[in-house]
Amino acid sequence: MSKKIAMLTGGGDCPGLNAVIRAVTRKALQEGFEAIGFRNGWAGVLKGEFIPLNRERVSGILHLGGTILGTSRTNPTDEQLDQIVRNLKGFNVHALVAIGGDDTLTVASRLHTRGVPVIGCPKTIDNDIFGTDQTFGFDTAVNIATEALDRLHTTAEAHSRVLVCEIMGRQAGWIALWSGIAGGADIILLPEFPMSLAEICQIIKQRQASGKNFSIIGVAEGFRLEGHEVTQTKELDAFGHVRLGGIAEVLATEIEKLTGIESRTVVLGHIQRGGTPTAFDRVLGTRYGVKAVELAAAGEFGKMVALRGTEVVGIPFSDVIHEVVDKKTGISKLRLRNRCVSKELYDVSKVFFG
Repeated sequence: MSKKIAMLTGGGDCPGLNAVIRAVTRKALQEGFEAIGFRNGWAGVLKGEFIPLNRERVSGILHLGGTILGTSRTNPTDEQLDQIVRNLKGFNVHALVAIGGDDTLTVASRLHTRGVPVIGCPKTIDNDIFGTDQTFGFDTAVNIATEALDRLHTTAEAHSRVLVCEIMGRQAGWIALWSGIAGGADIILLPEFPMSLAEICQIIKQRQASGKNFSIIGVAEGFRLEGHEVTQTKELDAFGHVRLGGIAEVLATEIEKLTGIESRTVVLGHIQRGGTPTAFDRVLGTRYGVKAVELAAAGEFGKMVALRGTEVVGIPFSDVIHEVVDKKTGISKLRLRNRCVSKELYDVSKVFFG
């Protein structure tokens, strides 16, 4: 039985995933390995569900959004991790490339401590993974959000409205910041930097006093209004995350109440995840996939591929994953270190507020 390079995609989908799958497959075949892809994230590894990958299977997927392998938010228990270890040995897997964000890569790290030969590939449109300068999918999301903000200007001005655009970003506001600057937002609200409702309304009133009859606000979904996180439901997912959403509607309601200016909302949601990845994301995903197999072929396991400047390198899981204690439960969990927007960069955007 020949040795295999296996891969999976976990968590939310994002543009560029298929570029990684294609690159891992092609490089693995070049290095003399078989390539397989587990279906639907960790669920597929648990069930032993995979598809063989060859040149024909990955031909024509570079430009496609989503992931041909499917994905899920499965969080394996310790007992299930033991089953995963057995399954990987049974399939004669030389290396497992785990393509995902915080949750997927922390599971990969747990497997590494059990002796599994695993390589991590960072994936999140939020661009908030510590250790890498950029993640694939981010550039596409920024372009989509920027185009949306561009289109909102004419409507906001025509109707003399405040338009609040809700943009993805749980703990870090990279997409909102970049698209807000590029799309000419009048106020940008991020999870990293609190701003009171009074301050927001003051900027809007100052614009109105100077003859500007409209305002565009770009807000990351994780922005806390007066210290409170806005969620769609109190239920948690398998990894203990709340489902964010609704901050734009709350903001618009309060702004209209306090300023008397008609305020409406636009929620971009999954539109930011879908569709064709940009050229940058295709190239970055490709480079990540090739580097992951190079690390695997060299036996450099327990590492995550990362963009440092213009180079793609491998960095140890221990550099990017740490243990945190849940404030509510007191339970210790592994988490990826978060990469947040710096004050210096946010100050650049504030030059254009109002």
